[in-house]
Amino acid sequence: MTAGPLSLSAARVLVFDSGVGGLSVGACIRQQMPGVMLTFLADNVGFPYGNQPEATVIARTVGLIGEQLARYPADVVVVACNTASTVALPALRAAISVPVVGVVPAIKPAAQMSVNRRIGVLATPATIRRSYLDDLVEDYASDCLVERIGHAELVLWIEHWTRGHSLPEAELSLALQPFRDAGVDTVVLGCTHYPLILEQLAVLLPEVRFWVDSGEAISRRAAWLLHRAGFSDDMLARPAAFGHHNCVFSGDRPPGIDSFLTGHGCVPGPI
Repeated sequence: MTAGPLSLSAARVLVFDSGVGGLSVGACIRQQMPGVMLTFLADNVGFPYGNQPEATVIARTVGLIGEQLARYPADVVVVACNTASTVALPALRAAISVPVVGVVPAIKPAAQMSVNRRIGVLATPATIRRSYLDDLVEDYASDCLVERIGHAELVLWIEHWTRGHSLPEAELSLALQPFRDAGVDTVVLGCTHYPLILEQLAVLLPEVRFWVDSGEAISRRAAWLLHRAGFSDDMLARPAAFGHHNCVFSGDRPPGIDSFLTGHGCVPGPI
């Protein structure tokens, strides 16, 4: 696999996640670079990664991305999963020559935005436990009160929601109570699934002024790498002629998800 422009008409970006959270990152990439052709790869067989041993996450991330690139080469790979980004990026970068972008919770921009210096971090338990989050808080938000919620079920609720089920809003509202108690004015969405339900979260926490995720930062980094690979601003901004993006799963496509994928401009298919 070689890096560099694969086409003078469309740059190609592979977005990887254990579930469909990568679609929130893809939305930011599409907004900034409408000329990019996206492929979403969801490892629904291994989902969720937060419950998996690190060796398993590394093996699945490297193996699945390598297999997908062998079929459909890409100019940039985006690992839109906090757990995989934390543990698998060194092994992935050693295995492929395509530039890789990872994701980390957006603590720095949240600290820059917060007015009352009270920040909430909504993430998975695995992300909340990891020392790299402590390091981000120490480096960028040491003067802030940082309230953390590591919710074990929210990612599962969102996956079910994408298949046509309702979110358990009463349970979700109860889970968010620590943010109300702490009086946070800024919330970091520390999982790529969470921006998919931003509208619902904003209704439940109307007092929050700023909602921050990593999508825009990832998109900017991907754009920089594509520029280095030879794609001009005009190429990346040119309206796409293909009209849709591909979404593939490591296992059987989840029943009921097609409508959600279509609404995000995706054509579902097998891996």
